[in-house]
Amino acid sequence: MLPDEARPRLAALGFAPSDVDTLARHFLDAERRGLVGHGLSRIEWLETWAELPAGARPQRVLAEEGYERWDGDGALGYLVLEEVVEAQLAAPPTHARVVVCSRTFPTGSLGYWVRRLAEGGLVALLTATSPRRLASPAGGPPLTGTNPLAIAIPSGDGRPVVADVSMGAVTHGEVLAGRARPEQLVPFGGEQAYKAFALAAGLQLVVDALTPEDGHGAVLVVARPEADPVPGLRTLADGVRLPGDGKSQ
Repeated sequence: MLPDEARPRLAALGFAPSDVDTLARHFLDAERRGLVGHGLSRIEWLETWAELPAGARPQRVLAEEGYERWDGDGALGYLVLEEVVEAQLAAPPTHARVVVCSRTFPTGSLGYWVRRLAEGGLVALLTATSPRRLASPAGGPPLTGTNPLAIAIPSGDGRPVVADVSMGAVTHGEVLAGRARPEQLVPFGGEQAYKAFALAAGLQLVVDALTPEDGHGAVLVVARPEADPVPGLRTLADGVRLPGDGKSQ
């Protein structure tokens, strides 16, 4: 698919113009960063859905200083996290806030969301669940999603550090895009894969414990920084690429 086809094809699926822009920005940003599994191939994937909830809207059902709950209410996870991120940037916490999102899937490249929060001056950690695709390295049925963890730290030099790691050796998006085989979807790490599986299981249970509704969810932690460590790390790195550096948006 060509980039200029993204918006017309999303509009043809019934999304409102603002949602078309949200989705297209996400997919095109992924393409520019080389994250093809989260890019334009996801539009083709959405086109295969039998019942696409193009008109659904997320709801913020609880808003406190240190805690928020959101219900995707059928909306695509991309659109849920768009509203969540905008809400945090519009009214940041005094110190820190936990944001729990139920019925939130698919969530796309989590680095995209935390990067925006870091560019707005907030430290951010985000994880999200998906269909169970990872089995234990010891065998058995799939028990967890690929359950990525994304962390972003703002920087006084305007270049946040953004780490975004899936617990799978490949992502489901890479399988959808034809860049990996389904049998490669195992915990990363080779002989040390039990470590990735342990993280995947822990993140699965954190999200499941906080989102009792049926469906997949996401948990975000945002906080105001008390220091500015990234420039010092860049000095120590002496030109070595740090997580999140690379192709610009």
